[in-house]
Amino acid sequence: MIGPREIERARETIRKVVYHTPLVTSDSISSRVGRKVYLKLETLQKTGSFKIRGAYYKIANLKPSLSAKGVVAVSAGNHAQGVALAASLHGVSATIVMPERAPLSKQLATMSYGGKVILRGKTFDEAGTYARELEKEGLTMIHPYDDEEIITGQGTIGLEIMEVLSDFDAIVVPIGGGGLISGISSAIKAKNPAIQVIGVEAAAAPTALHYIRSGKITSVEPSPSIADGIAVKRIGKLTYPIIRRLVDDVVTVEEDEIATAILMLMERKRIVAEGAGAVPLAALLKGEKEMKGSNCVLVISGGNIDVNLVDRIIAQGLAKTGRIFRIAVTLRDVPGALATLSRVIAAKGANILHIRHDRISKGIPVGCSKVVLELETAGFDHIQEILETLKEEDYVVELT
Repeated sequence: MIGPREIERARETIRKVVYHTPLVTSDSISSRVGRKVYLKLETLQKTGSFKIRGAYYKIANLKPSLSAKGVVAVSAGNHAQGVALAASLHGVSATIVMPERAPLSKQLATMSYGGKVILRGKTFDEAGTYARELEKEGLTMIHPYDDEEIITGQGTIGLEIMEVLSDFDAIVVPIGGGGLISGISSAIKAKNPAIQVIGVEAAAAPTALHYIRSGKITSVEPSPSIADGIAVKRIGKLTYPIIRRLVDDVVTVEEDEIATAILMLMERKRIVAEGAGAVPLAALLKGEKEMKGSNCVLVISGGNIDVNLVDRIIAQGLAKTGRIFRIAVTLRDVPGALATLSRVIAAKGANILHIRHDRISKGIPVGCSKVVLELETAGFDHIQEILETLKEEDYVVELT
């Protein structure tokens, strides 16, 4: 049973190790959505995500005979780092099994926290098969979400929120396997059942939503997602009934909506959130479901975004909000043609970021070139003004 007493006990266990992360407001986001918005920043937690909470509490409760043999986990992300650090702090050896193609940055981060990384298999499932072999040899498996002590540890986030903010009406939480939302909803609903709990999944991996609609725990093959931290195949056997009982709604968000949320957190609050951490804001901006009251909390669960993806995610977010767009214009290939086009665009206040000339593709008349421009703009109204001006100047424009 996971209740307030158990979560309070977990809080006392992890108090000296785990950060009490900030709960901050955002005036710009609040004005955008018409309600007071608070952000619980687990991006500032040790290892950059909430995972250390459950992992530390789980390992703290291991019997000495089990901890002496060490622990094992399967992960290529936040769980790996959380388990590695938690084990190190308890003086327990941790073996983390990752797929062979796990990002080097994740491997190095896990090793820096004291974990021994073993690469096995091309897929997560193949890595999991090897980890279970190690479990049979005596290592204790630390599951990322389907474990009572893991769930209880994650629930301490709910206690921290209610310690500093008693007056809120709704909380929005990411859902992967369900450990985070199960713990938070258990803590919050015990203190105030009227608070609305909304879970958010990537549309690429609608695992919990599938189970809620079908009533069956079966595997759902996720599509690639920038919210890879919550792109799981199946929800937990322990988390599923908690979600059914305590979570009021589950919604999904698309990839471009997640990218927009990541960009907004960067621009408006200087918060670097990974895809899974940004889905609560994506759901709030989407406004798909009616939310109770005027005050809401978004759990920004982690900030371990792959730096190699940041530029692409920012570009996608800028395009989604009308801050960047591309056009192709066919020009006479004569001196001054490009300069004249540039002046027209500059006069409308747009900035040319990139230019590409194409003289040889099919359909381009002899003596002409197609110029593809990437423009920095102020939004969709600004884009429309530019397009209308180019039309008035007799330019034939293609959107690319």
